[in-house]
Amino acid sequence: MTTESLTKPRLAWAFTGLALAALLWWHAAILTPFALSLVLAYALRPGVDRLVLRARLPRALAVGLCLLMVVLVLATVLVLLVPIVSELTPMLRKQLPDLLVGLWSRATPWLAQWGVVLPSSAEDIKLELLTWAQDHASQLGAAALRSLLVGGGGLVSLAGLALLVPMLAFYWLLDWDRLMARLVQLVPLRWRQPGHALIDECDELMGQYLRGQVMVMGILAVYYAVALSLAGFKLGLPIGVFTGLAICIPYLGFGLGLVLALLAGLLQFGAGEQGASYALGSVALVYGLGQVVESFFLTPRLVGERIGLHPLGVILALMLFGQWLGVWGVLIALPVSALAVVLGRRALLAYQASGFFKAP
Repeated sequence: MTTESLTKPRLAWAFTGLALAALLWWHAAILTPFALSLVLAYALRPGVDRLVLRARLPRALAVGLCLLMVVLVLATVLVLLVPIVSELTPMLRKQLPDLLVGLWSRATPWLAQWGVVLPSSAEDIKLELLTWAQDHASQLGAAALRSLLVGGGGLVSLAGLALLVPMLAFYWLLDWDRLMARLVQLVPLRWRQPGHALIDECDELMGQYLRGQVMVMGILAVYYAVALSLAGFKLGLPIGVFTGLAICIPYLGFGLGLVLALLAGLLQFGAGEQGASYALGSVALVYGLGQVVESFFLTPRLVGERIGLHPLGVILALMLFGQWLGVWGVLIALPVSALAVVLGRRALLAYQASGFFKAP
């Protein structure tokens, strides 16, 4: 078989794949909840199967229990935000002017060294802000209206996804075996055995990843809660548990927990030099040590390097999926990228073993 005869079918398949990818991208907004629900169903399928086989539960009941567990975990994360917001809001309203004036007075001498002249008193600051707001009132009003419309639309879309994704996942899980059997019938016979091997490898990888990630979240939740409480933070328990559970959203969860802890520390211990230094030092020590432990001990030991992604690949995957699917994309970026690594590795091996790769 000549190289030309091998190339034509591959080009046909390549063009077909590109056309299909373009079609999917064109309908990305419609297909997003279906893709998210499929990922959720795939992650919950082992738990559903165990409940059906071991607990002898009807499949519909097992699916409902697994989805209820997911809802309870998400509700727990949101409930943890209630005491944080309820405590920080009045403190922020009361201490924010003094906090901003203190930060301003510290930043003024430092910026003056670079030739930036700023008002030196709080009254001057208020006067300039009031003048600027009056001069730009129309622009501010239009910007606020646009932000309200965009934000409201985003909240409606997010609420729609929150309702639609679990419902779609329920139907995926309910008919999973029948859907997979029909899908297998569409696969040519000579591809079925390699396909089963690929699915088994993906299942093993995802199982290890999910179990390891849950263990990492639990350990970090305990660590941050205990460490912040020992440092004297009144909100150490909810902020610590929230940070540990939010670690499942790479970088974003850690960053949000860090900001909450820093804000709580500044409001509790004051914006003075001693209080601010203690708050900054405590948060830097607790979160810095937690990041080191997670990066160099917990994740390599419990999650392992089987995901096969270089740190640069992790950052790229998070940015791409965040651009495509927003917060949901960041959440599923690593497991989907891990599956892509498995597919890419097998495609590379098949390419290297093909006659197209070998020299004529």
